[in-house]
Amino acid sequence: MNFFGVTEPEVERVYKRLFAEAEGGGYHLNPDLEFTRNLLRGYIRNEQRYGYPSCPCRLASGKRDDDLDIICPCDYRDSDLDEYGACYCALYVSDDILAKTRILGPVPERRPPRRERGQAGTAMIAPGPSLLPEALPYPIWRCKVCGYLCARDQPPGVCPVCKAKKDRFERFL
Repeated sequence: MNFFGVTEPEVERVYKRLFAEAEGGGYHLNPDLEFTRNLLRGYIRNEQRYGYPSCPCRLASGKRDDDLDIICPCDYRDSDLDEYGACYCALYVSDDILAKTRILGPVPERRPPRRERGQAGTAMIAPGPSLLPEALPYPIWRCKVCGYLCARDQPPGVCPVCKAKKDRFERFL
């Protein structure tokens, strides 16, 4: 056992899996290996504690439905990467940070206060005008992790692109 009661083989296993998933999806893990492994200890500890890998830098409620937006990778990752070059906890970094052409700085909390989040823990967003026909035969589901869209009665059990579980999907249309 080590820091947080997490073994080094566990940290290495999770690191290899997340690294492969990140690179395969066009993302990058923070190149500071000591920093990244410390984040992963918190990630693993949260998974042990709650049964899901909530962001190691945020306070989870312990209720999966309330924390869906902060299950790693969180719903805010892509916006943070675009604007700040890293996600809130800096586990994921942009090409610029990886290439050292941009300096990693603080990333402000993007998660709305609890009272402003919807029932599933995500920010409530007003729908925009639809470009699709009014009468679709199936609802459209969107993976909140990678943006994958599918039209079917229910969301898939696992996203075919990023492997996020069914509860990470939201009704899009």
